[in-house]
Amino acid sequence: MTWSEMQPLLSQASWDTLYMVGWAALIAVVGGLPLGILLVLTDRGGLLQNVVANKVIGQVVNVARSLPFIILMVALMGFTRSLTGTTIGREAAIVPLAVGAIPFFARLVETAVREVDGGLVEAVQSMGGNTWTVVRKVLVPESLPSLISSTTTTIVALIGYSAMAGTVGAGGLGDIAIRYGYQRFETQLMWITVAILAVVISLIQFAGDYAARALHGRGGHSGPAPRLRLLRAEPEPARADVSKAA
Repeated sequence: MTWSEMQPLLSQASWDTLYMVGWAALIAVVGGLPLGILLVLTDRGGLLQNVVANKVIGQVVNVARSLPFIILMVALMGFTRSLTGTTIGREAAIVPLAVGAIPFFARLVETAVREVDGGLVEAVQSMGGNTWTVVRKVLVPESLPSLISSTTTTIVALIGYSAMAGTVGAGGLGDIAIRYGYQRFETQLMWITVAILAVVISLIQFAGDYAARALHGRGGHSGPAPRLRLLRAEPEPARADVSKAA
């Protein structure tokens, strides 16, 4: 197969892979972020302590994570068909990709949020902050560098999942590698596909690491002062007058 024949195949397959991974990653973040935070809040000693709810959510997440992706795709075929009207193609692949990534990302979020200094939480609570305020102004901002790294890890994992989805007609670079590289013995095309995947993953990892370092340098995990200024208390003029008189 000549390069002129490979190029349109690789271009379309690369776009299909990015399309699937992009949408699945977005859904995973939207679904996994609150789920991971909820696992922390409902745990023992959490702001919304509820042991029963925590155990139920944790078990659901564990079961979803334990399923191999190829089995998950087959198990979700009925659900996928009800949402997209088909079980093949890139739109159909987004469903199992997102379902598989949500619990994966949720556990990473849980780990990242647990690293936040408990003193910051207590400080915000002492100033009248409720649970939503703690989440919005302490837990998420302080764990943001770790959350960026978790998102990067999830995207890289989704690229691997998308290649696996190509074996059942999802399209993308995995489909090209199987149909042409394995079934038609187009070894050159297969190795080009592998090289493209390696470059894409390296670029995503580099971008994620750079963003996480930049956020960390600008104040992630930097201490209570920058965050507590978001919850300024009202000035106390009487105290100021007394100090001046003294």
